[in-house]
Amino acid sequence: MASAKDFANLKYISLETLRKSGVPVATPVWLVEDGGVVYVRTDPKSGKAKRIRRNPKVRIAPSDARGKALGPYVDGEAQFVEGEDAQKILRVIKKKYGIMGSLVDFVNRLRGRQATAVISVKL
Repeated sequence: MASAKDFANLKYISLETLRKSGVPVATPVWLVEDGGVVYVRTDPKSGKAKRIRRNPKVRIAPSDARGKALGPYVDGEAQFVEGEDAQKILRVIKKKYGIMGSLVDFVNRLRGRQATAVISVKL
């Protein structure tokens, strides 16, 4: 059985959420592992955020930048993290992804998107 630590050194994971119809939607996301939990960030208005609010059951797998799974999916349960805990995770993500993270944030701001929602995935 996989643990969150197995994902700690990865740059990308494929986060699979479920539509109302039950059809899975896989999305590549950046991640950090902290305390045995995988964390990702997203725009709170994104499709994946909406799907997680409706159904917290998710699956994650190692992936490339385009979201192609490079290993088996693992079941997990997602929930939104708020307050100081969310700010801590955002700082850890910023540190891990450095200049690339700053560049992506800049482009997202130009597009009117904000990666301010933090989601924990417990396996």
